[in-house]
Amino acid sequence: MPTTPATATHSSSNGTAEPIMLELVDENGTTIGTAEKLAAHQAPGQLHRAFSVFLFDEQGRLLLQRRALGKYHSPGVWSNTCCGHPYPDESPFAAAARRTYEELGISPSLLAEAGTVRYNHPDPASGLVEQEFNHLFVGMAQEALKPDPEEVGETAFVTAAELEKRHVEGPFSAWFMTVLDAARPAIRELTGPSAGW
Repeated sequence: MPTTPATATHSSSNGTAEPIMLELVDENGTTIGTAEKLAAHQAPGQLHRAFSVFLFDEQGRLLLQRRALGKYHSPGVWSNTCCGHPYPDESPFAAAARRTYEELGISPSLLAEAGTVRYNHPDPASGLVEQEFNHLFVGMAQEALKPDPEEVGETAFVTAAELEKRHVEGPFSAWFMTVLDAARPAIRELTGPSAGW
């Protein structure tokens, strides 16, 4: 399995490298422990905290990203603007803003909570499992994108109608429609009825 910044380590405050740890949660989203990132995703998967971000432009188009080919999980597929995992004791909101900046080089505007969704999505290609309690966020993308090529292979702003066509053509991440459907009420509130979400 390739080692990427997402699977290897992150630097602690004293500059030493540490394995990336995730928060394990119960069915109510209450923290019950931690696990190393890759271990939490190995079958059958351990339920852990995650987040998904949906950013829109002024025309109500959704910012999609195509995951970089070097990613260990679901490489080369289209997905929502940004997704990931808070570090232990990091709020999902702070993690969502942090990872959006790390991956896309922008700070989201008007970022707001949009609920949670729990799912279990195996990835047949890698054998890994997304067993997640996912915090959803919606907001605006109002800056020029500066994607990190190790994280993001491609980006696109799409209307609701264009997304339907793209989704049929694929490939999309296994979790994409689950998180999109769960976030739709907040998306409609942000973009207005004319955007068609």
